[in-house]
Order: sequence, then structure tokens, then C-alpha cells
Amino acid sequence: MDYAKESLRLHRQWKGKLTSTVKMKIATRDDLSLAYTPGVAQPCLEIQKDIDQSYELTGRGNCVAVITDGTAVLGLGDIGPEAGMPVMEGKCVLFKEFGGIDAIPLCIRSKDSDEIVNIIAALAGSFGGINLEDIAAPRCFEIEAKLKERCDIPVFHDDQHGTAIVVAAALINAVKVCGKEMGQLKIVINGAGSAGIAIAQLLARMEFGDIVLCDRFGILDGDDSRLNEAQRAMAKATNRHQQRGTLRDAIRQADVFIGVSAPNAVDGEMISSMADHAIVFPMANPTPEIMPDEAKQAGAYIVGTGRSDYPNQINNVLAFPGIFRGALDVRASDINEAMEIAAAKALASLVSDEERSVDYIIPSALNRDVARVIAKAVGEAAIATNVARIR
Repeated sequence: MDYAKESLRLHRQWKGKLTSTVKMKIATRDDLSLAYTPGVAQPCLEIQKDIDQSYELTGRGNCVAVITDGTAVLGLGDIGPEAGMPVMEGKCVLFKEFGGIDAIPLCIRSKDSDEIVNIIAALAGSFGGINLEDIAAPRCFEIEAKLKERCDIPVFHDDQHGTAIVVAAALINAVKVCGKEMGQLKIVINGAGSAGIAIAQLLARMEFGDIVLCDRFGILDGDDSRLNEAQRAMAKATNRHQQRGTLRDAIRQADVFIGVSAPNAVDGEMISSMADHAIVFPMANPTPEIMPDEAKQAGAYIVGTGRSDYPNQINNVLAFPGIFRGALDVRASDINEAMEIAAAKALASLVSDEERSVDYIIPSALNRDVARVIAKAVGEAAIATNVARIR
């Protein structure tokens, strides 16, 4: 199938992938009076007395805003908020289909971080959670951090944390298949944007091993004036042996390569220089850093990509529906690191000891058990870390 051509045809036919439905019928004057005036005044007054009643008397508690400024849409870059709408609508479809969550796409015409924060914070009372999407680094870090300070509902940048959670889950199982030892891995991440930094942070907290972060200039150096604040912080927090040089230097004798960068950034010679039973996750889309067949021919033992036409698809849809489902179910005020780690471990657990193999380290994106299992683990972690408001 020509996905581009067929998707364009269907989008013209659908005129958007979302529509509104109602939970009640308006057939009589009584129906009208109950849904709207005068009856609707009573729930308004109850919410006025206790704002938490907004979760019980409206759809807020099962509704997430999916928000972008259109500056980093898929692999297309800064294409603008309106052009990002098809992606935001698609994300909302996945929230509903896999998590049973109502989601609203919001595309903001601004590149000013403070203005975006003010807009989202002012709207937060309408939603149970905020999913930030396709916002370019480094502004995405600032926007998320400020919103977490100002909002009493979960704020989650999926490009950062969703990607990190699925990578961590895949790596948990890959390490078991390879017979490598947790804590002793050398992990090279190419790409120091939002996803690369979030992956490095989560893998470091889960104590996978020594992490070396690279960008197009090579191994990150904390003294490099070209780095943004988040990159400088990660340069100082990783690379425990203070290795210097290019990606080619970094990848030599590495146990794991994770790519969130650009097509064809890695060649077969670089893969051959890695340690035995190397784990390679080239995740640039649609063209990865190295094609899986070439990576395998060069000696990679396990390969995972972001693509659905190869084994071990590392796809964010495995994470965000269950994470938000779990957070909403306990009315969490935040999605914290403990909840992210719980999600990664729960996702990894869905591949049994008997099933686990070089070509099966992560569940299918179509596995309907994923969101339920992750939601349970995330809710329990929220309760354990005191960010849940109901149990």
C-alpha cells in the first residue's frame, strides 16, 4: 500500500478523525431541562462549593488535552500548528482506542514558551491531564517544567518520557535475551534532543550502566558552548569515563546503541566494533540510523526500530494510553519518575520468559492488554508516591 497516498485520500474523506458524541438524548422538554437550563445550575453550584466535584459531575476526569505548537511534528520539523493537527487528532484516536480516554487536540499559534505555558495553565481546569506533543527542544523542557509547577493535573511530554519508557522496557528484555548484566552496560545514545535526553535520564535512574550521549558534533562535552542547558546537565551526569570523540569513537565496544537522530547516521563498520551480542535500537523514522538487515549482517544480536514492518517495534502507543489511564484512575496530580519506571517494568513483563527472543522483546502495539497492565502499575506507583488523590 502507498500509505501517503491512501492516508491523504482518507483524510479528505474523513475531514478529521474525531467527532463529538453525547451520552444522553434530547427528545423531550424534560430532557432539555436536565441537560441544560434550569437543571444544569445545580451541578454548577456543587462544583462552586467543591472544585473536585468537577471530576464527578463533568467529563473532565476522563479527558486529556493533546497540545502542540507545531515546531517538531514527527520527522517534518517546524511545519506550524495547523499542519500538526492531523498528528494530534491521530494521537487522540489512540488515547480513545487503547486507553478509553477522551482527548482533545489543541494546536497553539505561538513559539513563546511563557505564552504557551500561560495558555495551557489557564485551560487546565477543563482537563484531567495534559499531553504535550511535538514541541521542539530545548523549549519543550522549559514548558513542561513550568507547567508541572503551575498545574495540579499530570503534565507529560510523550516525545520525551513515552519514548524513554518504551525503550527502557525493550532494553530490560533485550538484556535478558543477550545474557548481559544490568548495571554493567555501556550504552550509546545518538541524538541529544528531547527524546535522547529523556532516555538517558530514565536509563540512568534505572541503573542500566554507563551512558554516553552524542549529538551531530560527537560525544557531548559539558563545556561546549553550543549545548543547551539540558544537554550540558546530561553531559555532566553521564559518560563516567569521560570519553571524548565522535559517535564512531563512542560506539566502539558499546553493548547498546540507541538512535533518536537521523537516517543513516551509523554504518556496518560501527556496528561491527560494538561488543558481542550487541543491542541496536536505530529509531529514526521513517529511515533509521541503520537498516535492521544491515545491522544484523554487521553483527548486531538484537535490533529494534520505530517501524512496524520489522520485529521489535518501539512505539509510544505502548506507553501513553496506559500511563494516562492509570494516572486518571487515581486522579494523580503528577506523572513522576516512579510512575514512569513502573510503566516500563509493567510493559516489559508482558513478554513472558517463554516468549522472549531476539525478535520479540516488546509487545505488539496492537496488544489490548498493554494499557490495562500499565495503568494498574502506574496507579499503584502514584499511590505509593503520594500523588494520587483517590484510591
